[in-house]
Amino acid sequence: MPSPTKAPLEVACPQCSKKVPWVPESSFRPFCSKRCQLLDLGAWAEESHRIAGESAMDEADLDRLLANADRDAPLS
Repeated sequence: MPSPTKAPLEVACPQCSKKVPWVPESSFRPFCSKRCQLLDLGAWAEESHRIAGESAMDEADLDRLLANADRDAPLS
């Protein structure tokens, strides 16, 4: 009795939502094509994709923080 063949796992391309088979050897994975891969990279480069979190402090923020710390420090 032949073993049943499984249908390959399909995932949605994160860029265009096209269903594509999950192929471990694919150089575009998880994207469906080089085009979608590059579009996503461009979105990260222009900062339209971001990871949620607090903004990094810049020099002005650090200077203000240090000035407040100096002002609040007890005199001994």
